[in-house]
Parts: sequence; C-alpha cells; structure tokens
Amino acid sequence: MTDTSTVPTPAAAGPADQPSVALTIAGSEATGGAGAQADLKTFQELGVFGSLALTCIVSFDPSADWGHRLFPVPQDVLREQLEAITAAHALDAVKIGMLGSPETIATTAEVLTALAPRHLVLDPVLICKGQEPGAALDTDEALKAKILPLATFVTPNHFESLSLAGMDEISTVEDLEEAARRIHETSGAVVLAKGGVRLAGPDAVDVFYDGTTLEVLSEPKVGEVPVAGAGCTLAAAVAAELAKGAAPLEAARTAKAFVSAGIRRRITSRAPFDSLWQGGSAAER
Repeated sequence: MTDTSTVPTPAAAGPADQPSVALTIAGSEATGGAGAQADLKTFQELGVFGSLALTCIVSFDPSADWGHRLFPVPQDVLREQLEAITAAHALDAVKIGMLGSPETIATTAEVLTALAPRHLVLDPVLICKGQEPGAALDTDEALKAKILPLATFVTPNHFESLSLAGMDEISTVEDLEEAARRIHETSGAVVLAKGGVRLAGPDAVDVFYDGTTLEVLSEPKVGEVPVAGAGCTLAAAVAAELAKGAAPLEAARTAKAFVSAGIRRRITSRAPFDSLWQGGSAAER
C-alpha cells in the first residue's frame, strides 16, 4: 500500500492559475495551413486556451488546380456549438474568420450581439473562395452590415482594405494609412490594415490606427508571394494578446512579429503554396 500521508495535495486551480480563454469562429482548412487550425495553434503558442465554433469545412481539390471545395456547417449545429462554448467559458476574446454565408453571418451576429465580448477581432474574409460571384457578394454585404459593426479590432488584407475603405487603389504606405483611417471612421474599430507583399519595397508593411495613434509596422519581406495562413494567424495572435490583457497597439506589434517568424519558418508541401508555421517564433528563440 502506498503511503499518501507525505504526498502534497495539489492546490486547487483558481482564476489566477488559468490561462486566458479565446474563441475562434472559423472554417476548417484541411491541410492545416489556415482557418481554425491556424487559429487554435496560434492560441496555444501564445499561451491562451482556445475553443472553436466551426462554420464550414474547406478542402482544396488537387485534381482541379487546388480550387476550394466548401461545405457549410448547418445553422443549428453552429448555434449549438456557440451555446456550449459560451455556457462553459467566460471568454476573454473572440476571433472571427471565415463565415461563408449570409445565414452563418446572421447566426453569428445574433449570438455575439447578446454576448457583447470585450474584444472581438474580425478577419474580414470578404471573398469566400468556392462560391458563385452572386453568393460571394451577398456574403460580403452581410458581413459589412452585421459583423463589422460589432468588431472592436479588424485586420483587413489589401483587397479587403480596398473594399472596406471604398478606395480604387492602395499602392503606397500613404494609401494604406488612408485606408486604415477610413475603415476606423466607418466601423469604430481599431484597424490593422495589411499591406504585406502587395506593396512595393523590401518590407512587408501593415498600418495600425485606433483613431489617435497611427503606426507603421514593418518586417523584411520573405519572398514576394503570400503565404497561406498569414492573415488567420495575425488576427488570432491579436485576439490572443488582447485576451491576455495587452493594449491594442502592443497586441498588433506582437502579432506582426509572430507572423513574420512563422513566414520565415514556413512549411513547404506538394501543394502549390507555402504555409505559415505557428511554431516559428518559438523555434527562433
């Protein structure tokens, strides 16, 4: 018989002993390079407990030029996921990725309006690959009308910045700064507008604007081709840092550095694109 009289009893875990909790509402991307998989890996790397409400399943088609195949999650299934998560956890931040349809947007908006999370980070996936153009437009308009007004922090890429800012061209850092200002003025959210490799020059440039502070964040480019998962990971990293109590600008700086390391340590495969590795930052320490 084991003598347990000298075995210390573990202290009961309290709120101070637990990690912050973040939720991602996003789609699955089967190769693991983007979407919910990227979000959850990012949360884990940054010391945040991640939960997931799955909106759709996306799988590339290797026999059709790696086009997207999209399977939406039924609305009652999405609603039940959100019900379970919000009942179980007091969420410190929520990150939204691909929603994929006006119906999913409506369900998500209804739940988040009632929840009113302190931090709601939106990666505004305006073009849902795999949809017909008309359906994509309906999704884009629904996202702008129902989700964007709820966001506290938004991370548009080059194309999304053009759309949200109502601009015809973003070719310079000054253009990107103007886009960030316009998006903040119309949404009220903190903006991290991503230039990435789309702007000419040696650096991948993003612009932070919160209505008062404007800061250009830059890191040396790693090639001239976008890397899968960079946008998802950036927004998830911002959400993780906000969940831990970081100020928005500090969260943006940390997320930018985290993504840059992941791009430097990117994963190659038999697919015609590279994928960001969320373990890159830890590997470089």
